[in-house]
Amino acid sequence: MTYDEIRCEIAERVATITLARPARRNAWTRRMGQEFRDALAAADARADVRAIVVTGEGKDFCVGADLEGGGKVFADAAAAQAAGEARRPLRAWQIRKPIIGALNGTAAGVGATLPLQWDLRLAGESTRLGFVFVRRGLVPEAGSTWILPRLVGMSRAAELLLTGRMLSATEALAWGLVSRVVPDADLLGVAQEMAAEIATAAAPHAVALTKQLLWRSAGMPDPVAAEELEARVFAWAKAQPEAREGLRAFAEKRPPAWADDAGLPDLDALADEEP
Repeated sequence: MTYDEIRCEIAERVATITLARPARRNAWTRRMGQEFRDALAAADARADVRAIVVTGEGKDFCVGADLEGGGKVFADAAAAQAAGEARRPLRAWQIRKPIIGALNGTAAGVGATLPLQWDLRLAGESTRLGFVFVRRGLVPEAGSTWILPRLVGMSRAAELLLTGRMLSATEALAWGLVSRVVPDADLLGVAQEMAAEIATAAAPHAVALTKQLLWRSAGMPDPVAAEELEARVFAWAKAQPEAREGLRAFAEKRPPAWADDAGLPDLDALADEEP
């Protein structure tokens, strides 16, 4: 796919995806969504990519859906659905590689809900986040009514979703919506450094499995079920070459030499095995 509204650059095993409509403050369009999903899938499929960073070009990350023309973006989506076009949901938790959001400037609407699906979120000091849907006569999307309470608690999620107010970077950090706030000028660099650390120091299969366990465990009914699945995945992992290399590198006091992606086990199949 040719990208017109995003950019994707790969360096040092890190893919950086940039929302690239700065003149419209990176307002989300159907085309941007198609390109973004394609870039995520392509990065996930590449063995030489081990982490993904997402940011916005210009002063803002994404101010939400492009409402120019009275909400044409929604009309286009409705027309596509009526025409029978298959919708490809934005389910970033299915991406094996960790995704780090470098949220610059304003992140509102889908610019706030979509990053909830990612694994880490960093903000600049001037960043503001807002789930503004009720102020536009809409309801939240992208799974945010499920994810947000698990990040910040039900009461705070209700405050954010029912008022639609903007949240400062300081509040977002205090509430656990982002993991770090850094100077605006350093935001992308810090996110890329974090991604590079994952790409070099952490074993790619172990990272992918840990990500899957985090998302799977969030929906499990009790800690016993989560622990049992962990035990099965741990048993699989400790028998793999990655574990041998990790332990050998530690003993020899050298950086590990991780092999490229060679496939992962099916967690559903592991769930049926004995630990």
